[in-house]
Amino acid sequence: MERNSGTGRSAEAQAFARLMRELKERSGRSYGALARVLHTSTSTLHRYCGGEALPAEFAVVDRFARACGATPAEAVELHRAWLLADARRRSGVVVEVPAVEERDRERAEPEAVAAVPEVQGPSTSVPAPVPRRSGRRLLLAGVAVAAVVALAVGVGLLPRAGGGTRAPQAGPTAVATTAGAGGATATGPVVTPTASGSPTGVPSGAPTSTGPAATGGSSPPPPPSPAAVPLRAAVRSHVWAAGCDHAYLAAAAPSAVPAPPVEADAAAWAAGRGAVHAGTQIVEVTLLGTGPDPVVLEDLEVRVTGRRAPLRWNVFEMSQGCGGSLTPAAFAVNLDAPRPQARPVAGNDAGEKIAAPAFPLKVSAAEPAVLRVVASSTGCDCDWYLDLRWSGPTGSGTLRLDEAGRPWRVSAATPDRPVHGYAHDRGRWSR
Repeated sequence: MERNSGTGRSAEAQAFARLMRELKERSGRSYGALARVLHTSTSTLHRYCGGEALPAEFAVVDRFARACGATPAEAVELHRAWLLADARRRSGVVVEVPAVEERDRERAEPEAVAAVPEVQGPSTSVPAPVPRRSGRRLLLAGVAVAAVVALAVGVGLLPRAGGGTRAPQAGPTAVATTAGAGGATATGPVVTPTASGSPTGVPSGAPTSTGPAATGGSSPPPPPSPAAVPLRAAVRSHVWAAGCDHAYLAAAAPSAVPAPPVEADAAAWAAGRGAVHAGTQIVEVTLLGTGPDPVVLEDLEVRVTGRRAPLRWNVFEMSQGCGGSLTPAAFAVNLDAPRPQARPVAGNDAGEKIAAPAFPLKVSAAEPAVLRVVASSTGCDCDWYLDLRWSGPTGSGTLRLDEAGRPWRVSAATPDRPVHGYAHDRGRWSR
């Protein structure tokens, strides 16, 4: 069997691409219109439908199925095909998932979700690949099928972290963090003491520690608990402009750096090189409500935790020329500013203006929201993260968005740094 070379051209990827083409053609929508819904370029969507690339996140697959008007059964098949293709891409091992029978499709109702409460998404459902024995192929557990069925009916639509949550720790800031593969991060409530000593994220109706009960007795009552965050977040921190245009800084010599990856594999490629985003980092956050009531997203606050002199490393460009007719609307962040802010910027789709994003926004279990943040620096090696302020029926609070509990990192690429592009015909980097 052909092993995954990073291009997505495995048999599983081709099967997934065929389903995408069928849904696209039946919908009657253009590549440009669908690309706008997916927050990607038209050329990238062409690559998905041609089997040349695979979406890195399940949320992209879900948005595509919704935009094309897929039935629940068709969504199940598309999600199942993506699970197979993604498992093949990550491991190079052939993975089998039992076919979804018609009777299983009939069970794809909200009541069936209760039977699989532990299944949250593909990242928690697909077991890690194990070594093959004498040519036998890996069998994906039936729980993966249950996960796909649950996801197809709109429950658990976003990849949840594979490691659970960690309890808030002592100190000025307590963060419950969960991390997914490929740089995806979903963070829990951030409890920050205010000047008066009371934490944010406390429900508006929480009891206060006043009166005789608070002053008498051998032990004071416990402080009010922070509001549970009614949001689920999937974060992609290695997003490339138009799916191909990006650059990294790395200390290694060009001869020690492998060929550039596809965007879906960028997080692993950068981690293996100790590489840092060069000049610009694009972060995409997909947010989904976890309860029946809508949640209001109020604002994004930029936090810069460190500024150093720009790195004196080599610059490696992922592509020597690419582009598309789509420039998504986004929030632009200048990390060099004394007090960086997320400023809305309009986009453009083949001459048609895309309105700039604006707060407040509403999300629910049925209607997700995607926030795209473009952070840049021309003068520092910066550490940064985002605080998302929200309010809902349980109260209000702040959701921290970062890299598995660590800040993101962008370094300016100064003009004197050597810039390398990859010459595919010669199989090496050149200036």
